[in-house]
Amino acid sequence: MATPQPYYPHYDPLRDTSPGTGMDYAPTYWRYHAGEPPEDDGPVNADTEADVVLIGAGFTGLATALFLAREYGIKATVLEANQIGWGCTSRNGGQGHLAWGRLSRSQWVKKWGADTARRLHANSLEGFEVFKAMAEDPAIDCDPQHQGNLLIAHSKQAFEGLKSESELCNSVLGYKTRLLDRNTVLDEYIGDQECHGALLEPVGIPVQPLKLAYGYARVARKLGAKIHTASPVQSWTTEGGVHYLRTPRGVVRARTVGIATAGYTSPNLHKLTAYRNMPIMANSVWTRTLTDDEIEACGFCSTMIVTDTRKLRHYYRYLPEKRLQIGTRSAISGADAQNPKHLRTVQEAIARKFPALKGIETPWFSHGWMDISHDMMPRIVQPDSKQQVFYAQGYSGNGVSFSAYASKKLAALIAGETIAESDLPIFSSPLPSHPLRPIRRLGQRALYKYFQLLDSVR
Repeated sequence: MATPQPYYPHYDPLRDTSPGTGMDYAPTYWRYHAGEPPEDDGPVNADTEADVVLIGAGFTGLATALFLAREYGIKATVLEANQIGWGCTSRNGGQGHLAWGRLSRSQWVKKWGADTARRLHANSLEGFEVFKAMAEDPAIDCDPQHQGNLLIAHSKQAFEGLKSESELCNSVLGYKTRLLDRNTVLDEYIGDQECHGALLEPVGIPVQPLKLAYGYARVARKLGAKIHTASPVQSWTTEGGVHYLRTPRGVVRARTVGIATAGYTSPNLHKLTAYRNMPIMANSVWTRTLTDDEIEACGFCSTMIVTDTRKLRHYYRYLPEKRLQIGTRSAISGADAQNPKHLRTVQEAIARKFPALKGIETPWFSHGWMDISHDMMPRIVQPDSKQQVFYAQGYSGNGVSFSAYASKKLAALIAGETIAESDLPIFSSPLPSHPLRPIRRLGQRALYKYFQLLDSVR
């Protein structure tokens, strides 16, 4: 195996045409903990052909290759610029939510009505079972933990909002959530000192995300898929219905292409995905191993998924290896990614939530790009019926679990099946473009300032 190129922390999908070639992983705890990557097929070394090419060896590219091989006998070729799971697949919080995009269920009702919201919710439950089966498969071995999802109110006003959301879930969707008061949260779940109560959902599974990706890769290759690392798509042309994907060492010809590059999608990759996502950076830290006294002082009673209600939310959980993982939004651009203030932001959050851990060592700090869709909903589509090009994108920070279901449906589309739920919002239209894309980051800076103000007073 070739020695990886040094990791470059300032990659920016809106500036750089490629995420690199054979670059090493970001320095995350997941990489440290996951062990050595599974075998892959190395770089593309000559011109070749494939029936189906999948671009990106993150959750979606790997799982789609798995489903294509297992359910349709189609042995796809996966092209990855760097390493298996190199992007946000190895940099997220490992939180398997019951969430299709960023909109809340009450926003579903407001936007599409109760009937469509109920169908979306039923679809999400069905899709979560796909993720659950994958996460609990011994062949994948990704350390699934306690089921459930705790949404913690960071203020009294936020708790009132959770009351309304819980009532809608229970009465309109038949999804039995529970409201917990502060003392119950602190005594039975987690000692977050900012907590004003919480909404407990019954569905949610935390995993070791890079182990999940490694498991997908092992199974996919065992079934006949090929995974070429250090093989970025440098240009893409189409002639006579054949796609020509140029990599550094050879051109791959394919009849069908699936795009699974998420927040690492360059606007130059293909016109069907250009500017269809807003790449948003999130960062994450992992503490040193905690002492038993620290664990008791912080009230870490569960390894359940936890998120707070801030606009610039924090996502966190106590790991079975006796560490705290916590993340939040980060820099606006890749150039600012390593600014020490972003690490301080997370360390200050740790001190507020868990005073016993103030000043604790955080030996792992990393950041990655999420694919935020402009309407906060993902898509699994063939955006142009005249082209054999498909994508699953726009997960908006909830890709750990949704990617499993999206991959299953993406594989079905590629195999020529009709999606029974094709009229639902996630299947019925391509990702919307952004009308103000030249100034999106200026708007993002202003929005973050506004959100910081809201989070401090509400």
